Amino acid sequence: MIEKKVLEDLKQRLEGEAAEAVLKWAVNRFHPKIALASSFGAEDVVLIDMLCKLQGDPSIFTIDTGRLPQETYTLIDRIRDKYGVTVEVYFPRTEDVEAMVRNHGLNLFYKSLDLRVLCCNVRKVEPLKRALKNLEAWITGLRGEQSPSRMGISKIELDQVHGGLIKVNPIANWSREQVWD
Repeated sequence: MIEKKVLEDLKQRLEGEAAEAVLKWAVNRFHPKIALASSFGAEDVVLIDMLCKLQGDPSIFTIDTGRLPQETYTLIDRIRDKYGVTVEVYFPRTEDVEAMVRNHGLNLFYKSLDLRVLCCNVRKVEPLKRALKNLEAWITGLRGEQSPSRMGISKIELDQVHGGLIKVNPIANWSREQVWD
């Protein structure tokens, strides 16, 4: 665990650095206890490319909620083939999904906010906790301009929600245009 003062110094130092430099620092500091969480959106594919150039065989994981479009599976296979990487896939616990669907239906998330939260906890949050269990840091493709709630994200953060892991957001300050360049 990184001390708060050290983390603040790192945040200041790395905030102005390029995404590649932030990734290099993170991999050097935390390997092998660091992984990229990927939903295979454009941001994550950019980070996979950067990580493969930096590390060769980075640790990458994804959450398969059981409701992903076929295009996502096709892209995962294309990424595996192109970069020669392994993608760890975490699924929700079968018994939890079965109980949730039995009690609330397949499209429960349309019925109420509470049921949407339940669905997210079963299909996303619990598998993410398992994926992060043995890590000290994780990498995301979050960007500040994606939503109002992400406006203040830093390139390096202390993730209190997940036990004090370091959360690395190398492209936090990128625009949509930069992602697609």
